[in-house]
Amino acid sequence: MPDVFELSLTVREDQIDALGHVGNLVYLQWAVDAAVAHSAAQGWDETAYFHLGAGFVVRSHQIEYLRPARLADAIVVRTWVATFRPASSLRRYKIVRRADGLLLAQAATDWAFVKLATLTPTRIPPEVRDAFVLVPDE
Repeated sequence: MPDVFELSLTVREDQIDALGHVGNLVYLQWAVDAAVAHSAAQGWDETAYFHLGAGFVVRSHQIEYLRPARLADAIVVRTWVATFRPASSLRRYKIVRRADGLLLAQAATDWAFVKLATLTPTRIPPEVRDAFVLVPDE
């Protein structure tokens, strides 16, 4: 089970904004995509959460844009779970350019764990917690 999950991608033309670099919302989508892929890799895909009757929803995002990504750049989105609380989890991200390892953005998402039928908070069960290795802040 990886402590830090990596999602590799390449910047597409439809992700470039009027300023000639990747648009801000694309970085956010990359973060969510990496979180979902990490969860699925740990055995918790959409179907597993559906059968459990509970899953994660975004409570808040924080992102700091440091440098632009450009068309055809190879990108790596690194993500990990930093903390678990009874009904929520903090996940962190670093988005880097593969060619030189340059940090392009860093982000965090506070994920709430909710009952799918009511969208009300519920405790994260041990089987979900145990699927992830916590990587505490440095």
